[in-house]
Amino acid sequence: MNAKGQVELADIKEAIEVGKVRITDHAYEEANADRLKFDEVYFSALNGVVIEEYLDDSPYPSVLIFGQTFGGDPVHSVWAYNEKKQWTVLITVYRPDPSRWIDCKVRKK
Repeated sequence: MNAKGQVELADIKEAIEVGKVRITDHAYEEANADRLKFDEVYFSALNGVVIEEYLDDSPYPSVLIFGQTFGGDPVHSVWAYNEKKQWTVLITVYRPDPSRWIDCKVRKK
């Protein structure tokens, strides 16, 4: 996290790389529903970009990351980061609905 309380993608990536990841029950359910494996989810986050920030989320600010599976399918995942413990939390993950997103990166109004 930086001085403004924003989540740094580099912190999330580092936590994923060293295995400091917590996964919510909701993320397990959504991954299963969308037939996503967690190695694909991690890959998408490690190679993805932040497309939205949720600085008011509690207990930690979070970000929405757009990435792709090994096969190039789009994936959205929401991650929070606990700066004190230096672990990241996968809050949810899903395949974005094209009717709700422009190029999977911008929310339609």
